[in-house]
Amino acid sequence: MHRRRRTALLLTAAIAAAAPLLTACGNDAHPGAAAVVGGQRITVSQLENRVNEIRVAQREAVPGEAQYEQAIARTGSLTRDTLHGMVLDRVLERAARDAGVTVTPKEIQGMRSGLEEQAGGAEALESAWLQQYGIPPQRLDDNLRLQLQAQKLAQGLGTDTSRPEFWQALSEASKKLDVDLNPRYGTWDDEKSSRVDAETPWVREVTGAAAAQPVA
Repeated sequence: MHRRRRTALLLTAAIAAAAPLLTACGNDAHPGAAAVVGGQRITVSQLENRVNEIRVAQREAVPGEAQYEQAIARTGSLTRDTLHGMVLDRVLERAARDAGVTVTPKEIQGMRSGLEEQAGGAEALESAWLQQYGIPPQRLDDNLRLQLQAQKLAQGLGTDTSRPEFWQALSEASKKLDVDLNPRYGTWDDEKSSRVDAETPWVREVTGAAAAQPVA
């Protein structure tokens, strides 16, 4: 379970220290796109929808407004972290495809059943994935598929997901995809397969009540 949790943390949006959401105040070099990966756009609308899924799930998972505000505070960098996860998912899929890695629905169900047994049921697993990794219930199977891809890719390389050999494969896939982020969300480091915050003086931070609202 420990390795699977570590893999989930690596391959999903890292829901960690509170940081404000960002909005741009200048000319946008990527109109309508949060990122372009392999020539395909991840639109701002798609990103906002993903963030909203998480916020709705968080709101439904806590009993009161105070607890929800605490969840918001813990995940203030959610928009950027979610984009990082969406891009990294595509990088992993490319690396897995290049290595001939496939995952079947039966394998996903098997992994989920095992995790549910360890967690104490389906609801307990969904709650844990939401709280720890920011994965809403409707995205859980997609996330498990990606983790199986990661595990199989690492096994094929004779390593595991914590080793440099695994991340080198992701770096090579990242370079092939020519990842380009909208500057408001930072830049993409191919070597680390990771988003990096950029110095953008034309970006202002939104804090307080505005940052606490679910993305529409």
